[in-house]
Amino acid sequence: MVKPVLPGHPTRGSKSGRPIMLLLDLLGRRWVLRLVWELREGPKRFRELQMAIGASPTIINERLAELRAAKLVELDAASGYRLTTSGTELLHLFLPLHVWSEKWAKRLSA
Repeated sequence: MVKPVLPGHPTRGSKSGRPIMLLLDLLGRRWVLRLVWELREGPKRFRELQMAIGASPTIINERLAELRAAKLVELDAASGYRLTTSGTELLHLFLPLHVWSEKWAKRLSA
Protein backbone atom coordinates (compact mmCIF):
# COMPACT_ATOMS: atom_id res chain seq x y z
CA MET A 1 0.00 0.00 0.00
CA VAL A 2 1.29 3.43 -0.93
CA LYS A 3 1.47 5.96 1.85
CA PRO A 4 0.30 9.31 0.48
CA VAL A 5 2.64 12.27 0.60
CA LEU A 6 0.83 14.71 2.85
CA PRO A 7 2.06 17.96 4.39
CA GLY A 8 2.34 17.80 8.16
CA HIS A 9 3.20 14.10 8.16
CA PRO A 10 6.75 12.85 8.68
CA THR A 11 8.71 11.46 5.77
CA ARG A 12 12.10 9.81 5.38
CA GLY A 13 14.72 12.17 6.73
CA SER A 14 12.24 14.73 8.09
CA LYS A 15 9.91 14.65 11.03
CA SER A 16 8.52 18.11 10.24
CA GLY A 17 6.41 17.15 7.25
CA ARG A 18 7.21 20.47 5.60
CA PRO A 19 6.09 20.51 1.95
CA ILE A 20 9.64 21.01 0.62
CA MET A 21 10.88 18.00 2.58
CA LEU A 22 8.03 15.88 1.25
CA LEU A 23 8.79 16.96 -2.29
CA LEU A 24 12.52 16.32 -1.95
CA ASP A 25 11.82 12.87 -0.52
CA LEU A 26 9.44 12.01 -3.34
CA LEU A 27 11.71 13.35 -6.11
CA GLY A 28 14.69 11.58 -4.57
CA ARG A 29 13.12 8.16 -5.02
CA ARG A 30 14.61 6.14 -7.82
CA TRP A 31 12.85 6.57 -11.18
CA VAL A 32 10.44 9.31 -10.03
CA LEU A 33 12.16 12.12 -11.92
CA ARG A 34 12.52 9.90 -14.96
CA LEU A 35 8.81 9.07 -14.94
CA VAL A 36 7.87 12.74 -14.77
CA TRP A 37 10.32 13.48 -17.59
CA GLU A 38 8.98 10.65 -19.77
CA LEU A 39 5.45 12.04 -19.40
CA ARG A 40 6.51 15.51 -20.56
CA GLU A 41 5.25 15.02 -24.12
CA GLY A 42 1.91 13.55 -23.16
CA PRO A 43 0.24 10.41 -21.86
CA LYS A 44 1.95 7.04 -22.02
CA ARG A 45 0.77 3.56 -21.26
CA PHE A 46 2.50 1.48 -18.60
CA ARG A 47 4.34 -0.66 -21.15
CA GLU A 48 5.71 2.44 -22.93
CA LEU A 49 7.01 3.78 -19.62
CA GLN A 50 8.54 0.45 -18.72
CA MET A 51 10.33 0.22 -22.08
CA ALA A 52 11.58 3.82 -21.88
CA ILE A 53 12.89 3.47 -18.34
CA GLY A 54 13.96 -0.15 -18.17
CA ALA A 55 13.04 -0.62 -14.51
CA SER A 56 11.12 -3.56 -13.14
CA PRO A 57 7.32 -3.46 -13.41
CA THR A 58 7.06 -3.63 -9.62
CA ILE A 59 9.17 -0.50 -9.13
CA ILE A 60 7.38 1.41 -11.88
CA ASN A 61 4.02 0.47 -10.35
CA GLU A 62 5.19 1.66 -6.93
CA ARG A 63 6.50 4.96 -8.25
CA LEU A 64 3.41 5.62 -10.35
CA ALA A 65 1.25 4.89 -7.31
CA GLU A 66 3.32 7.36 -5.26
CA LEU A 67 3.04 9.99 -7.98
CA ARG A 68 -0.70 9.41 -8.20
CA ALA A 69 -1.06 9.68 -4.41
CA ALA A 70 0.85 12.98 -4.61
CA LYS A 71 -1.55 14.09 -7.38
CA LEU A 72 1.29 14.67 -9.84
CA VAL A 73 0.23 11.89 -12.22
CA GLU A 74 -3.18 10.50 -13.10
CA LEU A 75 -4.35 7.46 -15.01
CA ASP A 76 -6.75 7.97 -17.88
CA ALA A 77 -8.21 4.67 -19.05
CA ALA A 78 -8.24 5.83 -22.67
CA SER A 79 -4.75 7.32 -22.96
CA GLY A 80 -2.65 6.04 -20.06
CA TYR A 81 -0.64 7.88 -17.44
CA ARG A 82 -0.33 11.63 -17.73
CA LEU A 83 0.81 14.59 -15.69
CA THR A 84 -1.80 16.49 -13.70
CA THR A 85 -1.80 20.27 -13.59
CA SER A 86 0.54 20.09 -10.57
CA GLY A 87 2.75 17.58 -12.38
CA THR A 88 2.97 19.88 -15.39
CA GLU A 89 3.89 22.81 -13.12
CA LEU A 90 6.64 20.67 -11.60
CA LEU A 91 7.88 19.70 -15.06
CA HIS A 92 8.17 23.37 -16.01
CA LEU A 93 10.54 23.80 -13.07
CA PHE A 94 12.76 21.07 -14.57
CA LEU A 95 13.03 22.76 -17.97
CA PRO A 96 15.65 25.35 -16.90
CA LEU A 97 17.71 22.46 -15.53
CA HIS A 98 17.41 20.74 -18.88
CA VAL A 99 18.69 23.84 -20.69
CA TRP A 100 21.54 24.20 -18.20
CA SER A 101 22.49 20.52 -18.53
CA GLU A 102 22.79 20.86 -22.32
CA LYS A 103 25.21 23.79 -21.90
CA TRP A 104 27.10 21.90 -19.22
CA ALA A 105 27.46 18.85 -21.45
CA LYS A 106 28.97 21.04 -24.21
CA ARG A 107 31.46 22.51 -21.74
CA LEU A 108 32.43 19.06 -20.56
CA SER A 109 33.13 17.88 -24.11
CA ALA A 110 35.14 20.97 -25.06
